[in-house]
Amino acid sequence: MIRTLSIALLAVFTLSPLCRGALAAEHEVVDGIAAIVNGDVITYSQVRELVEPRERLLRSQLQGDELVAKIKEARMAALKDLIDRQLIIQAFNKEGYQIPDHFIDQEINDVIRDSFGGDRNTFIKTLQAQNFSLGEFRKIEKERMMVQAMRAKNVKPSTVVPPAKINQYYAEHHDDFTSKDQVKLRMIMISGSETDRSSGSQKALTEEILSKLVHGAEFDRMAQIYSEDSTRDLGGDWGWVDRKTLAAPLEKVAFNLPVGSISNIIELGGNYYIIKVEDKHGGVARPLAEVRADIQKKLEQEEAQRVQERWLTSLRQKAYIKTF
Repeated sequence: MIRTLSIALLAVFTLSPLCRGALAAEHEVVDGIAAIVNGDVITYSQVRELVEPRERLLRSQLQGDELVAKIKEARMAALKDLIDRQLIIQAFNKEGYQIPDHFIDQEINDVIRDSFGGDRNTFIKTLQAQNFSLGEFRKIEKERMMVQAMRAKNVKPSTVVPPAKINQYYAEHHDDFTSKDQVKLRMIMISGSETDRSSGSQKALTEEILSKLVHGAEFDRMAQIYSEDSTRDLGGDWGWVDRKTLAAPLEKVAFNLPVGSISNIIELGGNYYIIKVEDKHGGVARPLAEVRADIQKKLEQEEAQRVQERWLTSLRQKAYIKTF
């Protein structure tokens, strides 16, 4: 059974999510056969150990049926990862490849140097203190290197991303490269539905307020005196507002007003509004030349994932896999 290492030792496995998840587990496991992969057994304890950090997070966020469903989903994904990993290791051995012992020795020496200040005794004592053998550690490192080598051999995008595809991605995801469009505004709202006042008198009041603003009255002061919405005590301050926050007629005016300007009266839903735009930012797209390399990298990664899935699918199709 894979056991927990100290935090310092866990840091070693940043390149190996499978190993990292397994070693980070707590000892709450119910053992049994979860899957058979060409005669090799994957146990429930391995699945639980791999998925434990994810489960712990889910338990802190969810409860009830939703928690049960998410844990089941996480365990199924973990089992799939373990099956794929076992298939890769088997393919490595079938093709007759070897990881020389001195490669593994070098990896361990790097761990000792980087995580234990070069002190081998401290490294060994850390393993012993956690009831973890050096042999188990070497096996995990060896299998990690096997998986890494096979991925490097078999997961290679077949083509270079053509410029036209990059241009197309940029055009289709233009919003992803555009900074968030926001306005900083204040607003005065006068209700037109007061039972003791006519709509005409309310509009007349709004026109009087607008006249005072045009002649130099402070907007925040007018809002504190007259506004009837929840921002009254804040002088009508709405702060920074994103698109799709305000009702469409208010948004259209707010995002088209120049900074420092005050709107005309806006009638909406029987109420009357006056808006002042204090500042604006965003809405600026990064040019294609600036993001071309990022897009190319993303498309290459997506292609690599497709190639990897085709490769793993071929391994699965040739294998005997039974889950329980």
